Amino acid sequence: MRWKQQGARNVDTQNADAAGPVPGPRITLIGKPGCHLCDDARVVVSRVARELAVDWLELDIEQDAELAEKYWEKIPVILVDGRPHDFWRVDERRLRAAVG
Repeated sequence: MRWKQQGARNVDTQNADAAGPVPGPRITLIGKPGCHLCDDARVVVSRVARELAVDWLELDIEQDAELAEKYWEKIPVILVDGRPHDFWRVDERRLRAAVG
């Protein structure tokens, strides 16, 4: 699992600073390594998150059996605020509207 905070910095959510809770991501990208559509989606999500100054999280379905069962045929899957938004291809304009 990788967490991209504001599309730029890696944050280890399992060893977060004890000073306070780590805020949840606005955008979640669910995919797997070696997936060219996931690579394309990562570029769009990263750009939108950086420009809108929101956090995003990337989850690997190969590391989570529940995610694999639910989303294997649909990756990459984009969630906005925990709700399904897009799959297969990410429409940047639609993602901006949903987040902004």
